[in-house]
Amino acid sequence: MPVTRFAAINELVRDQAIACGRKPDGVRLIAVSKTVDAKTAYAAFKEGACDFGENRPECLCEKALAVPEANWHFIGNIQSRRIPEIVGSATLIHSLYKPSHADKISSSARALGKIQDVLIEVNVSGETSKGGCRPEDALELVQYSCALPNVRVCGLMTMAPQGDAEVAYACFEQLAALKSDIHGKLNDKYAQSFVELSMGMSEDWREAIRAGSTMVRIGRAIFSETFEDARV
Repeated sequence: MPVTRFAAINELVRDQAIACGRKPDGVRLIAVSKTVDAKTAYAAFKEGACDFGENRPECLCEKALAVPEANWHFIGNIQSRRIPEIVGSATLIHSLYKPSHADKISSSARALGKIQDVLIEVNVSGETSKGGCRPEDALELVQYSCALPNVRVCGLMTMAPQGDAEVAYACFEQLAALKSDIHGKLNDKYAQSFVELSMGMSEDWREAIRAGSTMVRIGRAIFSETFEDARV
C-alpha cells in the first residue's frame, strides 16, 4: 500500500484553524489526487481522507468508481462537452464561471435526478492565466445559477498568485469579503447554502485559513515525495 502524508497534513490544517481562533473541523482538507493513481488515492482514504480533487473528467470518473465512499470534487477547467461526465461523478464542482456551463450542469443534473453543488470561480488576482469571472460579475452569476432548478451554489473559489504569501493572503481576503457581500444580497433560500470558500493550496493554505477558507486543496504536500516546505 502506498504511503501518503494525509494524516500529518490534516493535523497541521486543524492546528492552523485553532491558531486562527476557528474550530479545528471548520476547514475541509481536499486531497488533490490528480498526479497519483487510484491505489494511492485509496491509501489516503485509508488514512482518513474523505474528499479528493481532480481536474480531468476521465480521472474523476475513474477514481470515483475506485473509491466510491469518498466525496469527489472537480477542480479543473470546465469543457462544455465533458459536463455530463463531471456531473455524473462530482460531489462538488469548484470551477463554474460561465452561465452557459451553469445551464448545462443543471440539465445534466436533472437527467441524473440530482442537485449539483457548485462553487463560482472568481479571478480575484486578475491574472490572465487563471480562469474565473471578474469579481464585479460574481453576484450576477451567483444569482443566475441559484435560479437554475438543479444547481445549488455553495460559495466561491479562487486561486492566488504564487510566490508571495502576503499577496496570496490579500487575494483570499478579497474573496472572503466578496462572499460576505454576496451572501448579504441573497434571499434566505439561497443564502442558507452559500457558505463555502475554497481557497488555498500546498504553498498558501495557511494564509487561506487565516482569511477564512472552509476548504483547502492540497496535492503536492500530501502526495509528492519531492515537495519541500519547511513549515510542513
